Amino acid sequence: MVIHVKDEETDAMVRQLAHKRGIGITAAIREAVGEALVAEEARSRIKARGRLAERVKPLLDRLDRLPRAQTATDKAFYDDLWDEGT
Repeated sequence: MVIHVKDEETDAMVRQLAHKRGIGITAAIREAVGEALVAEEARSRIKARGRLAERVKPLLDRLDRLPRAQTATDKAFYDDLWDEGT
């Protein structure tokens, strides 16, 4: 398969990357594209987390409005639940 780069600036950048890394042009392209794909995947995961946060925000807001119990949840409380306190 052949990739023909007509843009001189892009060609120069690929050659410079290959030279700095001490690899061939094909390997430089492979590494650069691989790194870009990993970065894009990370950005996609961050966006997905943001969308999830937006979707669950109404639920979290609703839960925040519920009354809270005034009972302390210390060791004695849990022992009492398990009938271990007496």
